[in-house]
Amino acid sequence: MTAFTNIRLNGVSFAFGTHTVLNHIDLDIQPGSIVALLGPSGCGKSTLLRLLAGLSTPAEGEIWFGDRLVAKAGWALPPEARDIGMVFQDYALWPHMSVAQNVAFPLRMRNVPRKAREERVMAALNRVGLAEFAERKPAGLSGGQQQRVALARAIIAEPAILLFDEPLSNLDSALRESLCHEMAHLLRQLGTTAVYVTHDRREAHWLADRIVHLASGTVESVHTVTPSAGEIA
Repeated sequence: MTAFTNIRLNGVSFAFGTHTVLNHIDLDIQPGSIVALLGPSGCGKSTLLRLLAGLSTPAEGEIWFGDRLVAKAGWALPPEARDIGMVFQDYALWPHMSVAQNVAFPLRMRNVPRKAREERVMAALNRVGLAEFAERKPAGLSGGQQQRVALARAIIAEPAILLFDEPLSNLDSALRESLCHEMAHLLRQLGTTAVYVTHDRREAHWLADRIVHLASGTVESVHTVTPSAGEIA
């Protein structure tokens, strides 16, 4: 895939048993845009992210990344075949590995040679302001620093799509705002298509180009964020 990839959902539905979580979702996310999925707990936003990641399979509909079908009713391409990066709420860092080893892991899985791997790790850590912490273990970092490590690991393989599952919800308000602005700047530099799940309206406005409001498993509305004022147009 190219660095600029659109995402298209056509009539996507998902259910747990008899409980419908997502009901015929139609959504088109433009290449290089940052879209926030906003809504209360239980509205289906995390389930939608899992479908995009390949961690769940739709009951109905299709999901396309560019011109590639990645999921349809009863079938889903696995996460490792989707050219995605993910940033989780709990950071998902390996405590026995150094910061550099954590960030390098996706490249090791792709058999990138050691010298190239080390260069790319330092470049990624420089992007998130953590180059000086390369040999430190995650336990020696603050929550904000750990989330930066998780972000560096997500971007190091230069994925076509980045997925964020409420990554800042464990941080205090001031740090959350600061990291949101940093992440927005970095994502626009990279040109990566991004989908960001949050229940915090402020986060959605700080970060996204468009906000998709979900309610009871359906798309309630889609709004464009005005860059100058951070307000909805």
